[in-house]
Parts: sequence; structure tokens; C-alpha cells
Amino acid sequence: MNLKAVTALAIAIVLATGTLHAQVDYSVDSLRVVGAEWSVDTLEGFYLKRYQFGEGSLFCSAQYLCVIEIPARSHRRLAFAYDSVLTELSALAQRNDAYAAVNGSFFDMQQGNPVCYLRIDGVERGENTPAKEDSVRRKYYQHATLLLSKGRPALVVPDSNRLWEASLPDSNIMTAGPLLLRAGQEVPQRDDRTFVTRRHNRTALGIRPDGTTLLLVADGRFNHQAEGLSLPELQRVMRWLGCTEAINLDGGGSTTMYVHDKPHAGVVNYPSDNRRHDHEGQRPVSNAILVL
Repeated sequence: MNLKAVTALAIAIVLATGTLHAQVDYSVDSLRVVGAEWSVDTLEGFYLKRYQFGEGSLFCSAQYLCVIEIPARSHRRLAFAYDSVLTELSALAQRNDAYAAVNGSFFDMQQGNPVCYLRIDGVERGENTPAKEDSVRRKYYQHATLLLSKGRPALVVPDSNRLWEASLPDSNIMTAGPLLLRAGQEVPQRDDRTFVTRRHNRTALGIRPDGTTLLLVADGRFNHQAEGLSLPELQRVMRWLGCTEAINLDGGGSTTMYVHDKPHAGVVNYPSDNRRHDHEGQRPVSNAILVL
């Protein structure tokens, strides 16, 4: 699907679903996203798209978005990667011969272990750590599960029991969350001022109706270049880009996108862990989603 066709599809989706937020007029923001003159790199089997929204231009803020778009018929496939030692995304991607990558699910920054369920090629690498109030129930960021079948993604809604994933037969499973979009509808989010409504760097995976996969990173913590998105804002961006299914992944200082053979060790966004607006601020991570 070419860029004009994608834009037409996204505009149609915006028009069709615009009544979801009748109390606030997001029509200008939606058209800025779908009508932006994205910088597009046509790579082997996928596209890299980037755009700088100036101060005050998207959600009354500056935003920098990077998107990897993998057409449904592409020979590229997704895979999960894990390392028991926290590792920068670019190194983790290169070690696994990945052509591109984004950071994956949540992890313990001190211990290095995943805090969401993770299974790679049939081997369990992480489990859902329990909620503080109930050892059986899962945490808010464990409320969506990504499955890979022959490298193609599918999103499912897990059971409330945090041990549910262990019973699944799939070989490659990554839990994260919350779920952003389901069947084209924005999933209601809880009123959490720290995680949900405050703006942060964000990483997300989305799926269009035709099977196209999007990997998106939104930079944050740079007031004049990239303020970051709240989860409701991230939901809208993923919907405006044509996704009907989408999941929130780990964000904040972990948010990073890697593309092989690009400058700055392949880092194409502006990770914030060094608190400078450059490409050097990668945070070592526990796991990743690879484009192979």
C-alpha cells in the first residue's frame, strides 16, 4: 500500500470514528497526523517513517514520531529477543542479526528480569509479577498479550489471573499493556495520573485491518522537540495511523528504535536516558521486538 493509499485509509478511519471523542475536537490533530509529509525511507520489505511536529502543533505540543511499517505481504517477520544482562537495544538487535527493532516489554531495572510474561521459542524468560494488592491478579501494564505465529503478530486479551499465559500453547508470547485498541475501538483507560495521563516517551505495536504491522516510538521529555504522549493520545495516534489493534509497550527512557545501517549506531529516534536531545541516550533493556 503506497503512502497516498495509507493516508486515504487513515482519513476514512478518522471520519468514521470521529464521534468517539465528541466532547473534544481532535479533528485538527488527526488531520495533521494523517496529512503530515512524513520522511519515508523505503527499505527492503518495510518502510521507516519519521516526522517532527513543531511546538504546539500536535495535542498543543511538540512531538517526534518514528514508525516502522511492515506490509502484510512483506517477507520480514517479527521475533522476540532477551538477554539476562541489560543490553542497549542496538547491541541486542545486532547480536540477533535484526534489520530493525524496538524495545519490548517491561522489566526490573535493578534485577534486569522481565516483570511481564515472556516466552521465546518455547522457553519461558519472564513471568507476570503480582499486583501489590492481590498476588493472583495482574498489574495494569500486564493487560494485553502479543503472540507471534510464524513471525506475524496477534493481540489477545488475557485472563485476569496473572498465571494465564503459562497455559498457552504458543511458542512466542510477550505480555505488556495496557491494550490500546481492540476491533477499532479505543479501550478505556483508568485514571492514573502517573502512568496513563502524564506524557511520557511511548513505544507501541499496532495492526491494520489488512495485516500491516506498525511499530511506533514517540520521543519524550524534551519540551521544545518532543514532549511525549499520554496513553489516550497514543491511542488516538495509533487509530489515526489506521490501526484497529494496538498494544502499549515499555516506554520512558526505554523507548528506542533501531534500523540497520542508519547513522548513530542505527538509533533513529532520540532516547532520553542521557537527558540530552541526541541519539546517544539508550537505556539498557531486557528484551526487544525484532524485525528479521
